[in-house]
Amino acid sequence: MQIIGEKINGTRKRVAQAIAERDAAFIADLARRQTEAGAHWLDVNAGTMPAQEPDDLLWLVDVVQEAVDTPLCLDSANPKALQVAVQAVHRTPMINSISGEHERLVGILPIVVAHSCRVIALALDGKKIPETSAQRMEVIHRIMAATRAVGVPDDHVYIDPLALTLATNTRSALIALETMRAVRTEYPDAHLTIGLSNISFGLPARSYINRYFLALAMEAGLDCAILDPLDRELRAAILTTRLLLGRDPRCLDFIRAARKGLFDAATVSG
Repeated sequence: MQIIGEKINGTRKRVAQAIAERDAAFIADLARRQTEAGAHWLDVNAGTMPAQEPDDLLWLVDVVQEAVDTPLCLDSANPKALQVAVQAVHRTPMINSISGEHERLVGILPIVVAHSCRVIALALDGKKIPETSAQRMEVIHRIMAATRAVGVPDDHVYIDPLALTLATNTRSALIALETMRAVRTEYPDAHLTIGLSNISFGLPARSYINRYFLALAMEAGLDCAILDPLDRELRAAILTTRLLLGRDPRCLDFIRAARKGLFDAATVSG
């Protein structure tokens, strides 16, 4: 299970402040703590206005790379910002994201190809979010046709079936899970990722929703997620789900995590 650390995102008030004030120490600390918690990629999202975004994203890239060696996930819909940032990375990044929207494919896919990046592909066509799994698969078929046409390997594509908040549609999780299963059947070499916290937005006790949805999604084929790696309960949920799905040979990962104290002492002793 690949983890994309979600914390360095300019839509978060404290991160936006750090970007505006060029508070490198705050950003570097987020990068280090997420890496130490096991993040495989660090999402970097400036979240600023298009004219300012190239400078802000480049600053984030430089600060994070001074702090850690973890690969970056460049998070922007702005081709100009991505083009600047991708030139500055030390390791081949992931790009977040393309979609079925023509402008995104035309503007961002050439960057993906030129730099042999992995790319997140949203099941979104730019008009509105498809309401059903079948409609989302129609968008995914178009995206996969486009990536294949320019030579992007299927295993470099991370398909995001979209996890919308249950607060506005109680079938959101079911639609996302159905889409995941369809993707896994039709594009077995592609990866599946998701912005995990979206599913619980606007609801109380969000960590419970995120945790149980993550377990269901992993059973449906999810092998990557954008989440908070500092959340110990989420990390415990990943290890436990891998164990239950037979993906932890001899239970070694689970046992090592327990010995390192990832799980509550009362739970371990019980």
